[in-house]
Amino acid sequence: MTGKSRKEERTGFQEGSTFGPAYDLQADFVMVYGINESMPRRIREWAERGYRVHLMTGVSWGGYQDYLKGKVDGRPHWDEAQKYHDGETIIHGTSADIPYMVPTISYADFLVERIRPAVDAGVEAIHLEEPEFWVEGGYSEAFKREWQNYYNEPWIPPHASEDAQYRASKLKAYLYTRCLDRICSALKEYSLVRYNRPLRFFVPTHSLINYTQWRIVSPESRLLDLPSVNGYIAQIWTGTSRTANVYEGKRAERTFETAFLEYGIMQELVRGTDRSMWFLHDPIEDDPKQTWADYRENYIKTLTASLLHPGIARYEVAPWPRRIFEGQYPAEDGNGREGIPGDYASVLLTVMHTLGSMEQEDVQVYGNPAVTGVFLSDSAMFQRKRIGTETAGFMMKYDGTNEVELTDEAAVELLNLSEFYGLTLPLIKHGLPVRPVQLDNVRRFPGYLDDYRVLVLSYEFMKPEYPDLHNALAQWVQEGGALVYVGDDSDPYHGVREWWNQGKRRYATPREHLFECLGLSPAHTPEGITRVGSGLVSYMRVRPERLAQSAEEAERLRTAVREAMAALENTSETEEAEGAEGADQTGHGQNLRWEALNYYRIRRGPYMIAAVMSESVSDTPLTLKGQYVDLLEAGLPVKEQVTILPGKQAFLYDLEYAGQPSSAIIAASSRIEDYFEDKHHLSFTAKGPRPLKAAARIRCEAEPAAVKAGAAELKYEYDPASQTLLIAYEHGDEGTRITITK
Repeated sequence: MTGKSRKEERTGFQEGSTFGPAYDLQADFVMVYGINESMPRRIREWAERGYRVHLMTGVSWGGYQDYLKGKVDGRPHWDEAQKYHDGETIIHGTSADIPYMVPTISYADFLVERIRPAVDAGVEAIHLEEPEFWVEGGYSEAFKREWQNYYNEPWIPPHASEDAQYRASKLKAYLYTRCLDRICSALKEYSLVRYNRPLRFFVPTHSLINYTQWRIVSPESRLLDLPSVNGYIAQIWTGTSRTANVYEGKRAERTFETAFLEYGIMQELVRGTDRSMWFLHDPIEDDPKQTWADYRENYIKTLTASLLHPGIARYEVAPWPRRIFEGQYPAEDGNGREGIPGDYASVLLTVMHTLGSMEQEDVQVYGNPAVTGVFLSDSAMFQRKRIGTETAGFMMKYDGTNEVELTDEAAVELLNLSEFYGLTLPLIKHGLPVRPVQLDNVRRFPGYLDDYRVLVLSYEFMKPEYPDLHNALAQWVQEGGALVYVGDDSDPYHGVREWWNQGKRRYATPREHLFECLGLSPAHTPEGITRVGSGLVSYMRVRPERLAQSAEEAERLRTAVREAMAALENTSETEEAEGAEGADQTGHGQNLRWEALNYYRIRRGPYMIAAVMSESVSDTPLTLKGQYVDLLEAGLPVKEQVTILPGKQAFLYDLEYAGQPSSAIIAASSRIEDYFEDKHHLSFTAKGPRPLKAAARIRCEAEPAAVKAGAAELKYEYDPASQTLLIAYEHGDEGTRITITK
């Protein structure tokens, strides 16, 4: 973990405060947050400490009072604030003068001018955070004008019908797509014209799963159509992933499984492109009511869930490190508040610096090899209101910190998003690698589905926005794919004005058009498996949320997927025996074996990541034998056996991994710079927050003659069995120079 250049920008964090030694995480880059008067000074301070400096600001809300009050152009703009049905303004947080905005042309141009000084100050990239339009919004005068311009018809209240709600949501997604394109394009041109300096733009955004569950509309995959956007930050953390869902009839937090799905859908925004993606983790969360033990447990769940996706190897290691390392949260005994425990701080820093080493060529997945895809579309965000049912107060703007009133069954049922989790949790809980697949990308990228042999689809909670999606899906099935379709055509949103029910050929539902493209009868296809070319369709005529309601229904989905896999294997074997051309063109011939397991496990170079699930096929722990450094324990202990209990996770360094040098820093809670080694000495500079206890475990063939921090002797522990050295030290203001005499 030595010698990495900050230019690689593997790790970063966002911070709204000036530089502070207590939260000097020593990541590669910092996103200075906010565009107020102190912005140029904050940019300069962080740059002087060696960081690459980006800017981050909210694109849907912020301290934009001058614009709202008319001080910018002489016209008040409160008519551009998002509003509820009753006329109340939708505000961000608790400040009445910070509303969520309707992103008009005027608002986008205002943001261009507000952000321009950051370009003048020399930032290398700009992050426009969280383009969000609430489902319950759509009643402001600005939105009514945008409706008129977009649809060429008078505004219709979104609560009037499913069609009005769907059209309102499509417009919301379009408006923020337009806003981002306008801002990014204008400032990229300005940077090149004024400074001959390329400028990059990134969009930190929640996952499509979370936005759908929390009832927020955002551009999501539409951003792929904007050449001005260079990449994204997957804003996934405890606060999003602990949102409760239902499995086998039980509503509960399932942080690991939810995070696994959230990170999975986010990598679809960059798969097959040259755009960048950072996965975010948060060692605490926006809800300040939890204890440090709770924060730690759930942080580890999200961390390991992200590491199980080896296609991404860049990370935002923390938002708001000041609130982590200087914040006070409820004490375990219920008496008062307390700062971060020293051992948790040490573990966090070790993990943060280890994350910079996660891009490994050698990746090995243990357990089930076949990845099964479950489709999710942007349109899932468009139908998150039940027409004719009043939404409870907390549900109008649920953001993860609201207290859910379980007595309001209709509202809680809507929040559960069982339509999606009913299709995914039954498979995940039995060890099948499930990846949410962005349906909208099927038409964007040729061969997008080539990595899959089994896909699950339902149009009961989302809709295909374009008919040519079905041509690509039909071709994939014909060439050897298995499509499991779940739905009973009962969703009222099938009746919205869309391509499948407009024009000369009309269909009651988009499923009917899909089945016709597959060569199946839209009205008379039986349940079960029907052969289609070299592939098959498995039809389950049931609403997908039912699959979340009981153990029997969950098993019903698992049975359908297993039967589809078996039938596909039999078809492939028959065609291979007959020498059929074109057999198995999908999934690169991957093995469809599905063994019921209660864990996921992956190796990324010398790093081993594993998670054992509760509510699974058994309560058997996963035991790993060998020689491992436990990266999630303070002191970085060496263990010859690691036992992972149900509901727990592990992040380990494998000391027996082949090809490792005889002397090396295995792990450290510091940034390591100026590494030097010869026959007699090993030395390096360790940098990090002050004052905090730091630790490093170092591979040494023999016990050293001396270990020094600067000129001072340093105590150490040498483990001859693993040939490793453990040292503890503190970071100095300019770093601590460690010297090991062999």
